[in-house]
Amino acid sequence: MSTLKYILTLVILIFIYGASYSQNLNTSDYIKKYNALAIKEMEKFKIPASIILAQGILESGNGNSRLAIKGKNHFGIKCHEGWDGKTIKWDDDSRRECFRKYNSVADSYRDHSEFLAYRKHYAPLFQLSMTDYKGWAVGLQKAGYATNNKYSTLLIRIIEDNNLQKFDNPALLANIDQDYVSVDNQNSSKSDNDFEPVNLTGYDRPLYTNNGVKFIFARSGDNFAGLAKELNIYTWQVYKYNELNKHDTLREGQMLYIEKKKRKASQDYHTVKPKESPYSISQLYGIQLKVLLRKNKLANGDYIYPGQQLKLR
Repeated sequence: MSTLKYILTLVILIFIYGASYSQNLNTSDYIKKYNALAIKEMEKFKIPASIILAQGILESGNGNSRLAIKGKNHFGIKCHEGWDGKTIKWDDDSRRECFRKYNSVADSYRDHSEFLAYRKHYAPLFQLSMTDYKGWAVGLQKAGYATNNKYSTLLIRIIEDNNLQKFDNPALLANIDQDYVSVDNQNSSKSDNDFEPVNLTGYDRPLYTNNGVKFIFARSGDNFAGLAKELNIYTWQVYKYNELNKHDTLREGQMLYIEKKKRKASQDYHTVKPKESPYSISQLYGIQLKVLLRKNKLANGDYIYPGQQLKLR
């Protein structure tokens, strides 16, 4: 290969490699994208949302680092003893250290909350007020979260420069960035009266179709194993067809598909309503969540807002 061809090939590879790891979010983009997720974690674990966001911004470079993009790891959490999940190698204090890899950014946020909540050396932090972001920042540094001796100063600066402390009151969720709603496994408001039952024998409950896909409504006390036995399908099919996992809890009235959802809906667009999520919309129209996300250039864990139009076809 000539020198010129070699250089051109190298430039192309660098461009492709760099493009695959960069999404060019700035701090404002990151806050807008993940503030509701931070508030959700604060409500459950009593960790200030300002601290969660500041750590995410600092540790992930506004979500642009290779660790954040390829591993969905926004908090720089290493594998540590007992971690049996996916891993990714990353140069930190040493070369090619082992870091945790997640399926979604939401999983990274949840693991970060649990990482702090369930380790004894972070326990004193939970005695602090949720509005004491300075105390939390100093406490994280003292507890050894990071080796940087200016870690607390950096967190406080990020919080104050971006006014993140405004997110530290759960009561403000209805007023602060209310257009952004978390990805909960909830369904949009539909009931059995909105669908015609399918006239099939052999089932102890009504069977319906949506977008040409058969489904049921869960009843009080239902569980995955019981439903699989009743419907004569495998338990894993109930999980897979509804993009759930074995740790999810079924709710009365929840739509549960008993066969694979379609790749497109019968209509072109859906206008997002308050408290809807990509998941709830995918269930509402009987389309696969991964396809809905891809059509709208969303990632699992991203937020949508009322009035936003999502492509369904």
